[in-house]
Amino acid sequence: MSRILIWSLFLCGLLASCTGKKHAALESKEVNLAIWGNYLSAEMQSQFEKETGIKIHISNYSSNEELLAKVQMGSSGIDVAVPSDYMVDIMTKMNLLESLQKTLIPNKAGIADRFLRQDFDPENIYSLPYTWTTAGIAVNRDLYRGSVKGWKDLLNNDELKGKIALLDDVRETMGAALLLHGFSVNSTQPEEVKKAKDTLLAAKKNIKMFSSDTVDILSNKEVVAAQAYSSDAQQAAAKTSGKIEFITPIEGATIAIDNLVILKGAKNLQAAHKLINFLLSEVADKNKVTVIKSGPVLKSHLALMPSAEVLNKLVRIKDLGKNNRLYEDAWLEIKTK
Repeated sequence: MSRILIWSLFLCGLLASCTGKKHAALESKEVNLAIWGNYLSAEMQSQFEKETGIKIHISNYSSNEELLAKVQMGSSGIDVAVPSDYMVDIMTKMNLLESLQKTLIPNKAGIADRFLRQDFDPENIYSLPYTWTTAGIAVNRDLYRGSVKGWKDLLNNDELKGKIALLDDVRETMGAALLLHGFSVNSTQPEEVKKAKDTLLAAKKNIKMFSSDTVDILSNKEVVAAQAYSSDAQQAAAKTSGKIEFITPIEGATIAIDNLVILKGAKNLQAAHKLINFLLSEVADKNKVTVIKSGPVLKSHLALMPSAEVLNKLVRIKDLGKNNRLYEDAWLEIKTK
């Protein structure tokens, strides 16, 4: 047998092997999803797995920074994640995201225009919106009937000593303290960040825990009041026959768009696109209402939007680049002192 024939056969075998491996990768029957707690109902997961035969492996995180740390470790195995707006910006700059193959996501056509083309991803190259939420104050009215109108009423209230929870999230929690003083949640002024830090240190006597999963601690009466996401507060209200009241603080609050992205080097690429497409479907969006999510897909969901007056008080957290260190240092002191 000539060397040319042997080489040709070798090439054919190699190509067949590569093609087989590529085909196997494309037809993967599993997908690894990193997502916020209470963001994917059991019904949604079951329906996707039944329709596609693809098994979802779910991991949760309590903050965008925790998600970033998992990804930076390099062995997370995450295919799809749901970072908030400013974290999409950070992850894009760090080359941690795959470009989305829009032809594999036809349900993107159902996304309401107001959620697209945000400044953190103007062309939606790397992300598509999944849901949005605000961070305000949730109060169990079975336990406390006092007036709560703003962050000051939560943080500086002696009647709530040892009875409140704050989000385990540096930017959200520092943001609340900044707003209390009339500062921007995106302040880069060291003296303003220090004042917010000192406010939270003084409030520690009232803080029972830092937790970003507030549904159970509110509905089980572990705390009287909490800094909470509106979506979680609504779920807690549903569990308690409406006993949980959600308040948009008079000083202002944050609003976040949480987005579907695919991590760089994702091993289950086609399955990842199928999952994103499903999560943007009308069926999935109706299920988000079941778990009380304010989803971007159905344009008929306007009833879930805050009023114009409330919207004017809501601001987005943004990436502060090197100034993020101001918040990280302050947060370390708050959590350990």
